[in-house]
This record gives sequence, C-alpha cells and structure tokens, in this order.
Amino acid sequence: MIILNIKKIREDFPILKRKIKGKPLIYLDNAATTQKPIQVINAIKEYYEKYNANIHRAIHTLGEEATEKYEEAREKIRRFINAKSTKEIIFVRNATEAINLVMYSWALNNLKRNDEIISTIMEHHSNIVPWQFLRDRIGIKLNFLDIDDQGFLRLDHLNKIISKKTKLIAITHASNVLGTINPIKEIVRIAHENGSLVLVDGAQSVPHMKVDVKELDCDFLVFSGHKMLGPMGIGVLYCKEEILESIQPFLYGGDMIKCVSLEKSEWNDLPLRFEAGTSNVEGAIGLGAAIDYLNKIGLENVREHDANLTKYALEKLSNISDVEIYGPKNANKKTGLIAFNFNNVHPHDVSHILDDEGIEIRSGHHCAMPLHKRLGIESSARISFYIYNTKEEIDKFIEALKNIKKILKI
Repeated sequence: MIILNIKKIREDFPILKRKIKGKPLIYLDNAATTQKPIQVINAIKEYYEKYNANIHRAIHTLGEEATEKYEEAREKIRRFINAKSTKEIIFVRNATEAINLVMYSWALNNLKRNDEIISTIMEHHSNIVPWQFLRDRIGIKLNFLDIDDQGFLRLDHLNKIISKKTKLIAITHASNVLGTINPIKEIVRIAHENGSLVLVDGAQSVPHMKVDVKELDCDFLVFSGHKMLGPMGIGVLYCKEEILESIQPFLYGGDMIKCVSLEKSEWNDLPLRFEAGTSNVEGAIGLGAAIDYLNKIGLENVREHDANLTKYALEKLSNISDVEIYGPKNANKKTGLIAFNFNNVHPHDVSHILDDEGIEIRSGHHCAMPLHKRLGIESSARISFYIYNTKEEIDKFIEALKNIKKILKI
C-alpha cells in the first residue's frame, strides 16, 4: 500500500478549483458521477484535434489511428477486469444499456413463461425495470432477495427461493444507497450449482475495488465509465464469449455486419456484432485514459482511501444527534458512500442548504425506490467519496450539517 498524495491528485481535476456561491467546491456526489482529471479531458481533446475519424471502415491514416486507439481502450478494459478476451468486452452507452442488451439479446430469446429471475430489494431501477418488462412480455416470475436490519443480503433467503426454474440472478455488486458490498463469488457459486446464470451490476464496485471476472466467474458484468473518471455516454458489458456466440444482436445496422445482400445479412465477428452504428470513439478513448489513471494510483489504494474516509465520516455522523444512517456501519463492508436522514428535515432541504456552502451531495430516492420503501422512508441524503476527497472536506460537511438546525430554527 502507498499513501496517496491527495493534494497532487486534486491538481489533476480542474473543476475542484471552482467556487460555488463564493465557497470552495466540495464534491460529495461521486456515486452519481465522478469528476474528470485533465488526463482524460486531454485524451478526448487530442482525439478531436489530431485523429478524429470513424473507425473500422476507413483505410486512411486518421481512420486507422482512431481504430487503433478505440481497440486499445478495449484491451485496457479487458485487463482491468481480467477478462479472457477482448471479444468479451462490448462498448455500450452505460450500465443501463448493458442490462437492456442482456435482457433483449439473451433473456428474451432464452426464457419462457414461468421461468424465474432472482434480483434483490437493493437494486438500482436499471436492474429491476428491464426484468419487469420481460415479466410482462413473456410471463416470467420475479423474486427479490431481502436484506437484514444491518443492510446485508439474506443469503438464507436465496437458498429458499432459488429453484431449477431460476435462469438468472441479477444482482448489484454494491448498493448505491447502503454501500453494502455483496458476496458475489458465493452467490455465483450457488447460482451455477443450480444451473443459473449471474448478471452483476458493477457500477458502484468497478470504480472502487479490484473486480476480477475470472475470479468471480460471473456470466455478465456491467458498469459505466462516468462513475470511474471517464466520460458520460460510454459503458461496458462483459459477457462470457460462449454466451455471446449463442445470442442474437440487440441493434442492427452498420458495423455489426460482415456481409449484406437484399436477401440476408451475416453478422460481424465478436465483439463488433453488438456495436451497431457509429461508436462513441472519444468516450472509449476517454475511458481508456481513466483506466490508465486508476491503474497508476492502484485500485487497492483507491479502496483503502474510500474506506478511511467512510470510517471517518461514519464516526463524525454518529456523534450528531438526530442523524439516522442506513446500511452497514463497518467501512470495510461497504463502498465509500453513506445514506442518511437528519432531524426529520427533508433531504432536498439538506442538500439545498449544503449547496449554499459549496457542498454538493445527493438527495432523493437515488433510483432505488423499492429499497427506500423497505427502509420505511421516501428518500434520503447521500454523501459519496472518491480519490480526490479529504477528511478536511468531511469536517466542513459535518460543520455545515450541524448548522442546519440553526438555519431552520429547529
């Protein structure tokens, strides 16, 4: 382990020099999206200034350079999650699109009425709504794992509801509300022994810890670039090659074909058959630059920094009366985020008042309405950390939170 030079890291993020309403920006909404280092910004800028061209089509210099950088980014991602081959790395817009791709290309063509999918009460809407569509379309059954009072999944519940009709377990690696890190490897083992596949939503895990798809043995993994220092509009679907070879494309058109006649078309080789149309070339290149940045820091150091900040913030928050914290209280059992409510003050009011101090947090249901209902609340406030956050920023957040009582005269 190394001690991160946070001051030096912060210098790489131009937006952190900004002031909000005259106050230095304190950005604590990283679970929603992270800020971008100058290295990522420059990689995108360089693409547009030096070799902007469409990929996989042209044989001219710009086209060849753009294609090389695009495919270089794919290889970086393969190494980052330790996939077997770049054939297993599909570029999409985001994790939501990746889940929809699995639903349309695999589930819709392989599942039948009364087959079952298991998900969890803690899922992001993106890992619930597509399966509800599938249920309504073909008549599958949905079952949801519950949580205990500490915010951990009840694996005893999984053993009760899994059956030979269970074809897929669609589960988040880490909750975007509770921060709970789920035991994916164990869940995959249980699923595979039952003959079920597993889709892992890695949107909150891949940016914060080492995720090895070979070790987890998951069948699908999805994540978004913008939550890991990369641009918006680029995401990744990892899928085992043998599964990709057996399913039909999600979108049809240019670049996903090998041959087209008026009578029939032949699909391209993997992974291109799942990337129809003009690709988000600059997005892939920017994500590749983000991975370079994270690799230089080291995922083990990112994880340690997250845990240290979370432990510090949990201790500070627990000393404030009228604060209710949701999810695990052990920083080693969760990612770098904390959801809470304060003194019966609506989370939107908390967020608005903190914004006056330049402190940016999230408030609302965080695209997890079923989980909030399970917790007995409509919404919550959430702080979330990344590599550029500091304990000093947490101190300022805590001080501002304490002042809310004075501001609202409660």
